[in-house]
Amino acid sequence: MTNAQLYTIIALCIYAIAMALIGCISYGKSKTLDGFLIGGRKIGGWATAFAYGTAYFSAVVFVGYAGQHGWNIGVGSIWIGIGNAVLGCLLSWLLFANKTRKMTKKLNARTMPDYFEKRYASKGMKILAALIIFVFLVPYSAAVYKGLGSLFSAVFPGVETWVWMLIIASLTAIYLVAGGYVATSYTDLIQGIIMIVGVVCLICAVLGHNAVGGLSGLIENLRNFKSLPGDPNPTTGDQLTSIFGGSSFKFLCFNIMLTSFGTWGLPQMIGKFYAIKDTAAIKRGTIVSTVFCFIIGCGAYLVGSASRLILGGVLPEGGIDAVIPAVLMEVLGGGTLGIILLALIMILLLSASMSTLEAVVLTSASAVAVDLIPAVRKKGTKPETQMLLTRILCFAFVACSFIFATQNIPIIVSLMSFSWGIVSGCFIGPYIWGLFSKKITKIGAYSGILSGLLVVGISTLVISLNSGFGAAAAKSPEMGVSAMAVSMIVVPLVSAFTKNKDNDRVEEIFTCYNED
Repeated sequence: MTNAQLYTIIALCIYAIAMALIGCISYGKSKTLDGFLIGGRKIGGWATAFAYGTAYFSAVVFVGYAGQHGWNIGVGSIWIGIGNAVLGCLLSWLLFANKTRKMTKKLNARTMPDYFEKRYASKGMKILAALIIFVFLVPYSAAVYKGLGSLFSAVFPGVETWVWMLIIASLTAIYLVAGGYVATSYTDLIQGIIMIVGVVCLICAVLGHNAVGGLSGLIENLRNFKSLPGDPNPTTGDQLTSIFGGSSFKFLCFNIMLTSFGTWGLPQMIGKFYAIKDTAAIKRGTIVSTVFCFIIGCGAYLVGSASRLILGGVLPEGGIDAVIPAVLMEVLGGGTLGIILLALIMILLLSASMSTLEAVVLTSASAVAVDLIPAVRKKGTKPETQMLLTRILCFAFVACSFIFATQNIPIIVSLMSFSWGIVSGCFIGPYIWGLFSKKITKIGAYSGILSGLLVVGISTLVISLNSGFGAAAAKSPEMGVSAMAVSMIVVPLVSAFTKNKDNDRVEEIFTCYNED
């Protein structure tokens, strides 16, 4: 066993024990359904801010997005991190946090499907939304498992990737099932601090590498970069140093929009606003989460943009998904300090991924236990039964995601893009318009959900039949952005030609904005 492996195992054991203890300590605060799902709506600004940020960024951001886009686009890819911080975080908090908190409290809604049912008086919409969440968030979490498994396999080459994915799945399930949202809030705070420290150390290590030569050296060396003969992804120095992405400008824009505006309709992100306790906490959370996202997002893509220099322009075995693992081993693989930093970075990436997983798992499990099963049963479901079902389904969803992740799907970015595009494309219109306008009708909301689903579904089918799934995967950002845009347009358009039959009920809902 190498020193790198030994230090990483020690760090993992300490981390695992800490997470398990937090789950046990939080058990007493998660015995009710409100406590388990939204922390009793008493979560503070700092905890919510870190919960939002850590759910936003996982190992997929580093391994998939930063590795692929940093390698192909260069320094222009950093705009994705800036867009995530400004559009996906800051603007989301400013526009939706307080309204979401007030309306979901008024409706007593704990989940996105629950919000749809009570806002639009439609049990069918609740069932449809729950099904979409449960089906399409499986590939999302599978992408997280796969990305993190690739990283650990780089440090432990003799251990199969699925073993690491199983360990990650088990650890996530233990503390999530025990402590629910309260446990995830506490762990997210710790994980967020680890992520910030880890990213700062990683940036310093990468910029200090001989092939990079600091920030100024990064630009100069990239400008002089020349692809090697036979490079499957040839590029030029002008491309890698273009501030706006050069020939990849259009592709860059779509990725910024997908990964930034996509958070506006993702239930695992919006759900953080349900739990925050008051307006003062929202003000603090807005600042903290934006700073966090700026550090993590920009740091990840900065590291990715230096990857060609560090690896000498040679794409590692394993393809584009192996870029960041190879960079880590090259930058941190030698010397005691480097090995300690490598262990810290592995915990950083584990923290990022587990935070995302816990948010997705809790959202998906509650969609079935709290929204789907009670909606289709003729008899009512007791809160105690819903609690038990939610805990069981957390395990089930983790298992499904693990099985899906073990399948041979090579491009993890595609999994993430499809999931973001479909889920956010379905929900973004009905969710946002439902917060702001009394004129949005049930038919209009239904149209938004279905239109988002059809845009991605039909586009994927047509492109796959004509050019193969690989071509459809390459277009996943465009499809996701299109689905979100169509949903935002269709909802008010259809609502303009239909009517609400319960205007008094809608008026009563909107009185929530007059309350504290």
